[in-house]
Amino acid sequence: MAQWERLTQLPDAYKQQLDELYNRDALPMDVRHYLSAWIEKQEQRAAQDHDFAMALFQVLLENLDIQHSRFVQEESFLLQHNIRRRKQNFQGYLDDPCALANTILWFLKKEKEILQSADLAEQVQLLHVAEEAMETSSQLDIERKIAGLRNEVECMERTMSCLEEQQDEFDFKFQTYKMEGKKQMQVFQQLINRLDECRKVQIFLISTLLDRTDTLIDILVKKELVEWHRMQQKACIGAPENVCLDQLEKWFTYVAVCLFRVREFLDKLEELVGKVSYQNDPVKSQKPKMQKRAETLLKDLLQSSFVVETQPCMPQGKGPLVLRTNVQFAVKTRLLVKFPELNHSMKVNVCMDRYRRFNVFGTKSKALNMAESQSGGMVADFRHLTLKEQKSGGGGKGINDISLSVTEELHIIHFDTLFEMKGLSIELQASSIPVVIISNSSQQQSACASVLWFNMLSVDTKDVMFFANSPAATWPQFGDMLSWQFLSATKRGLNEAQLEMIAQRLFGKQQTYDTCKVTWSKFSKENTPDTFWAWFDGILVMVKTYLEDLWRDGLIMGFVSKSKEKYLLKKKQRGTFLLRFSESVIGAITFSWVEIDMNGEPDVKTVQPFNKVDLCQIPFQEIIRNFQILEAENIPESPLLYLYPNTPKDEAFGKYYCEKTGSKDINSFCYFFLLVAYILLESKITPKPASYPACCVG
Repeated sequence: MAQWERLTQLPDAYKQQLDELYNRDALPMDVRHYLSAWIEKQEQRAAQDHDFAMALFQVLLENLDIQHSRFVQEESFLLQHNIRRRKQNFQGYLDDPCALANTILWFLKKEKEILQSADLAEQVQLLHVAEEAMETSSQLDIERKIAGLRNEVECMERTMSCLEEQQDEFDFKFQTYKMEGKKQMQVFQQLINRLDECRKVQIFLISTLLDRTDTLIDILVKKELVEWHRMQQKACIGAPENVCLDQLEKWFTYVAVCLFRVREFLDKLEELVGKVSYQNDPVKSQKPKMQKRAETLLKDLLQSSFVVETQPCMPQGKGPLVLRTNVQFAVKTRLLVKFPELNHSMKVNVCMDRYRRFNVFGTKSKALNMAESQSGGMVADFRHLTLKEQKSGGGGKGINDISLSVTEELHIIHFDTLFEMKGLSIELQASSIPVVIISNSSQQQSACASVLWFNMLSVDTKDVMFFANSPAATWPQFGDMLSWQFLSATKRGLNEAQLEMIAQRLFGKQQTYDTCKVTWSKFSKENTPDTFWAWFDGILVMVKTYLEDLWRDGLIMGFVSKSKEKYLLKKKQRGTFLLRFSESVIGAITFSWVEIDMNGEPDVKTVQPFNKVDLCQIPFQEIIRNFQILEAENIPESPLLYLYPNTPKDEAFGKYYCEKTGSKDINSFCYFFLLVAYILLESKITPKPASYPACCVG
């Protein structure tokens, strides 16, 4: 199935991500839709080859003309207009078609990430059946409470109608008897008693409704919303959490509607009291207290309902919450109380906070509206914000600085708005999860480490001094976080054996690692620049860039120690090999295989690691496919026969092999074998350089 077709069939939450992706002007969604088949055939070469990119650019314009002609035949004036405008906009790439090619390739990459997220969510759903059952139970409980609230409101509406009828009857009879000059005090007293009883019932119902609402708000704000915030923190560091807000929005909105109805009921009671009152009138004594309580509950609900739906993120960054000065970033806020009458009327303003002060540039004020969210939520989507550090004469960072590095400084972005409706005016503020602000790409890796550590351990998203005294992580926490990195980047996390190897690297051999702890220093500061995080992230980047398919298919054992590797291979037949990440070279992979020595004993040989310089020259599967050593009489032979435990090499890697056609491919393989000629094996085998160019032909 074509990529675009798959995307259009995804669940709504992922369609919303697609909608957000194409909220950029660089590649309009209608062009992506109408030219989907052609766009998906684009080649990486166009990003660097100007002539090739120019040829594709001309084809793009021709396709747009063809599409325009179709709309002319269909007499679709609006679509004609839109596609003509799109063509005019693309003309701006005439001098730099490679830039357009890069843009299209970037969009295709982001689409694949959305598809991967959707596939991952399906897997997670199968893995968390029990957890989902608990969640469903919690949701059903809230739905039952919402239904109870709905019944109370309906009951109040009926009793309010009865109360009005009782009062109208009293007023009519009172006026009638008054005009006739009759003294019917006993009749009046009976009418007042009935009216008093009806008012007491109404007050009781309102009080009960407020009790129900109070309980429900407590669950929504102190449990459901807190859990959502925590899930969002985890999702920001790769955890497969569902952070869709549609269900919460539905609940928040209904509770807000109920509280506004309570205010209307109370206003109606006050109006009725203004017409008829009497001694010990319950409305006079109870109404002010209930009015204050209703408005307090409404204020609490509304102040909690303004959230940051999508955390600050640079469009082409490694992940959210790491921002770079003078580079655009996007962020989205959402009001969970959805009133269509407030569409476009509430302005959201952005401001910064903390000791290193920054100026925010771009569109810093936007209206909450229902057009920028696929679900119709009230959102303000800031897409083009940038930060610039203020230059102050003092030169210091502020009184709160206690020798934190730039990548340990945490900053919060605030969003302010004013809720005004039906006489109620409440100031609302939402805050981002703390971000790390860098000025140079060399700080990116350390900044990512800080984001991972904070969101793994801290539940207080206002704690900007977290790194002044950072807590340690337990191994279960730490292991989960590491696995999430691979899960989010490649759709395949780390298994128990892989995590055990990492634990052993950190703590040495232990009976159990559950009580072991990793400190912030051990994670990201010790042995600078070759910290644990630098080693792990180097592997992650290498896998994502060069080995993603092989990793996802489980062909790479990856995290396995040398001693464990030898233990596994020595029990296997000759030619069995496995792939593992280098423990000493950052961002490198190697392979080992088993040979039989002169004495008939198994002997494990290992090739020196391949890094990104090697992998960008030739795909790793081609290295595996064509790797040879010189045996007796200088006859080249492949020592790699079976991928551990016993899968024939071509069966495991065959679907990834490239077809060798033409002299260009032969030259590539020659380069590869010349490269291998200088690779030393740990078993002291040294291939003969002069022999390898001939080997590549065979």
